[in-house]
Amino acid sequence: MRKAAATMVVLIFGLILAAGALADNATKDECVAKTKEAAQMVLDKGLDEAVKAINDKNGTFVWKDTYVFMMDLDGKMLAHPMNATLIGKSLLENKDKGDPGKLLFKEFVELAKGKGEGWVDYMWSNPGDAKPRKKISYIYRVPGKDLLVGAGIWE
Repeated sequence: MRKAAATMVVLIFGLILAAGALADNATKDECVAKTKEAAQMVLDKGLDEAVKAINDKNGTFVWKDTYVFMMDLDGKMLAHPMNATLIGKSLLENKDKGDPGKLLFKEFVELAKGKGEGWVDYMWSNPGDAKPRKKISYIYRVPGKDLLVGAGIWE
């Protein structure tokens, strides 16, 4: 009886820990919502205000374990709160860290120019962890603009 009770306590504690860990991970729905919120900010407050907000590491566009980024449709990174060295650079020739034949930023731009929105999977380093992991990002073209915003989750 004590063994069963102890096992049950361990199981419940494990489930609570797992639920807490999952709560710290962004969801696909949050990525969609945050990208659309960032796009709306461009439309409502202008590009400069949106870039400033997206680049703010403590702002609304950085949450849980992810963030929003913004590029123009020429492939130049305009805002990236986790890697300022990317800002201002054309990234069209940058390759996926897991598939050197895949030009992931070019894929982002082509998706934005074509369908206007959708998901792209690739390998990327999580902030604080240099080892690339599988990531899937939602890409959304800012309506009426030559801009895209994206946000993703690690799988």
